[in-house]
Amino acid sequence: MKILITGAAGFIGYHLTNKLIKTKHKIFGVDNFNNYYSVKLKKDRLKDLTSQKKQFIFYKNDICNKEFINKIFKKNKFDIVINLAAQAGVRYSIKNPESYIRRNIIGYFNILEACRFNKVKHLIYASTSSVYGDSTKFPLSEKLNTNKPLQLYAATKLSNELMAHSYSSLFNFKTTGLRFFTVYGPWGRPDMALFLMTKNIILDKKIKLFNYGNHIRDFTYVDDVIDAILKITLNKKKTRIKSEVYNIGNGKPVHLKKYIKEIELCLGKKAKIENLPLQMGDIVKTHASIRKIQKNFKFKPKFNVKSGVRNFIHWYKSYFKI
Repeated sequence: MKILITGAAGFIGYHLTNKLIKTKHKIFGVDNFNNYYSVKLKKDRLKDLTSQKKQFIFYKNDICNKEFINKIFKKNKFDIVINLAAQAGVRYSIKNPESYIRRNIIGYFNILEACRFNKVKHLIYASTSSVYGDSTKFPLSEKLNTNKPLQLYAATKLSNELMAHSYSSLFNFKTTGLRFFTVYGPWGRPDMALFLMTKNIILDKKIKLFNYGNHIRDFTYVDDVIDAILKITLNKKKTRIKSEVYNIGNGKPVHLKKYIKEIELCLGKKAKIENLPLQMGDIVKTHASIRKIQKNFKFKPKFNVKSGVRNFIHWYKSYFKI
């Protein structure tokens, strides 16, 4: 089986590729190494991947390049496409909205069209828990109405879900959207809370707590996320439903202040706090219902924040030689 992973040098993309290249399947990766965050970190992820398996084929390019996408799809005849390439970040979408339209709408459209014309059996794509907006009907279920996203980032991801559904209906190929809930772990993104907090505590700098730290998040360890994606990707059970979305979460929300305490314990150092009001576009609480993926794929998260944070900090100290 031939599997394409876009965003292969990204956080989730790296971990997923790392697992799949150890299987019997032929794995292809695409990444454009954009500078939204450290390009060095992305290159180091790729270096780790390419040092393990020579049959892993990687293309440095952009999903917005329609000619390139059409060329590799036609040449390789992929069976499964996992589209993780996107412009990430809730807050950045307020500062640079054009990047989200280009990558998350136009780039994603190129992937859909290529799947359509090259008979791809299954498109799996990244969505986000942010599509739920400020809903307070917890736990957040896939059955909830999601027509009121709070940020452009969430709006583009919701558009991805709608576009996938229409392409499944029109052109008879399977699509599965993955609504990720606050993914964290080794090789994580430098713009996310765990990375930023760890860095600032080590450097004796203040960490910014928006909403005065009164956030609750369904923190999901990256190994659990990869386990869920693998179960969906490698599943051989046939289904009549062509278009699905699944929450990929832990199902056990944690208060941000407790999360910070775990970081402090692992570092053996207290954080300096700067309390700030709620930031534009922020969601106060997330809590995933994972009943659907549990029922369909027997998915069960294995990591809590204690073990997850510990694993991240062990990697962080090793990577930065602290």
